[in-house]
Amino acid sequence: MAVLVAAFTTGIAGEGIVLLPQFDFWPLNAVFVSLGLTWLSPHEWTGAVIFCGVLWWRRRWPTAVAISLLLAGLLYPLLLPSLIAVFTVAVHRPTRTTAWVAGLALAPFLLHCAYLVSMWLSYSAFTAEKMLVGLLGVALVAAAVGWGLFVRAMHERVDRAETEAARRTEEAQRAAREEIAREMHDVLGHRLSLLSLHAGALEFSPGAPEAEIAHTAAVIRESAHRALQELRTVIGVLRAPTVEETGGTRPQADLGDLERLFAESREAGTDIRARLDVTASEQLAALTGRTVHRIVQEGLTNARKHAPGAEVRVEVTGGPSEGLSVELSNPVPSDASRTAVPGGGLGLIGLSERAELAGGRLTYGRGEGGYHLRAWLPWAA
Repeated sequence: MAVLVAAFTTGIAGEGIVLLPQFDFWPLNAVFVSLGLTWLSPHEWTGAVIFCGVLWWRRRWPTAVAISLLLAGLLYPLLLPSLIAVFTVAVHRPTRTTAWVAGLALAPFLLHCAYLVSMWLSYSAFTAEKMLVGLLGVALVAAAVGWGLFVRAMHERVDRAETEAARRTEEAQRAAREEIAREMHDVLGHRLSLLSLHAGALEFSPGAPEAEIAHTAAVIRESAHRALQELRTVIGVLRAPTVEETGGTRPQADLGDLERLFAESREAGTDIRARLDVTASEQLAALTGRTVHRIVQEGLTNARKHAPGAEVRVEVTGGPSEGLSVELSNPVPSDASRTAVPGGGLGLIGLSERAELAGGRLTYGRGEGGYHLRAWLPWAA
């Protein structure tokens, strides 16, 4: 190995080109002395130290350092510091800048080879060792540029992966926030609207019998208790990082809970005409059943807000072959602007998102006969 190093460095030094490491010159000098390679004068060692010292700023000003070393190399033909500078440019600068610097680094070697070829064509003396030196210089510059481009590509790949991971994390957080908002709205909106209706009944019926007042107060207390329980359930799910820590997935409402939902609304004074015609409901996907329940729940809540006392028609029909159709309709009162309870419309937006997540669609708005809320959901979401 020592013989190979000696032959390699001697061949290069013969052309005035010296490969020097970036650090610890005196130990290497000792090695060269042991190999008999003591061709460098003190003046040349001074230049080598200055070259390697300039490399300290190669990360801050890679292009300037590379050009400076390449130009200074015309006086001090030390190759390794220039190769390190060219490598740094390839890593940290655009491809166009790298190409210019690489061209500047290759120019002396290419001119050297071209000169030798011209001498050979003119039947002058041709030295293979001199051509080998030129080709070796071209190969070293190409290797430095290629390795730098490879390192830069790896850095860019890591940056892209980090950016993609950050984007996915942000999307997951946004989806989680939207899910939380929908869940909170659906869970609390229904209960709070019932509380509002029962409290309003007490306010506008001061002379009602004590039994009726006691019953209404009991309903208010029960609704508030259920709202608090559901709120605690949602908060518990949000606090737990995994489903296992919650003791399993919390029970979700489905088609079987619609009758209880109708009973609560009727008790609050809403006139409901419901028609449920679903075949093989026990085979219905859980997500579809939960989405149907949320749609009906939000529709009844909106009817209580914007058309209190109006009749609400609810139809849920379908089966495995045609999917599920849900429709709620109620007349729009003439004084709707006065009786409507303020709302931001976020519930209907959340319903549309729920329907899309289940693979269905949802429409709503005024039409013939009043206000209509329609949805279609696939049987297997």
